[in-house]
Amino acid sequence: MPSVSVLFVCTGNICRSPTAEAVVRHRLESAGLADQVHLDSAGTHGYHVGSPPDQRSQAHAARRGYDLSRLRARQVHAADFQHFDLILAMDRGHLRWLHEACPPSERHRLRLMMEFAPAPRREEVPDPYYGGPAGFELVLDCLEAAAQGLVAHLHARLTSNLGNFRTQT
Repeated sequence: MPSVSVLFVCTGNICRSPTAEAVVRHRLESAGLADQVHLDSAGTHGYHVGSPPDQRSQAHAARRGYDLSRLRARQVHAADFQHFDLILAMDRGHLRWLHEACPPSERHRLRLMMEFAPAPRREEVPDPYYGGPAGFELVLDCLEAAAQGLVAHLHARLTSNLGNFRTQT
């Protein structure tokens, strides 16, 4: 049974957040931690509920060895704020939306995904939806960098203080 849960959030849950979920899942599997961490992704808006990730996201991710094909879009639910230990927004707009929707007692769970990337870093994962192929590659570059730091963070929390993970994120 997973000990830690992480939710990745973007606008429609078809580009950035499902890609983040797949990249982090791959890194957790490589680190032998996949069975200890539950991952999911969601959108701030319900534009694409039930749809698979954008075909361009899937194609670019597949070229780097990530499979997004089984993921389906969903919208953030009120219960997510209690269920997930970390809720990671792809940009500041998502973080603001989450902050407004989240009960004040649970706001400590909210962070930007790029906080886990090594410095120097971008502050946000850019939206590739209206751009070309380079935008999808940049998203993957950002998420791979942040995933490395996130997995290290999760590993440290799991091994050093498993019982108090929820209060120390």
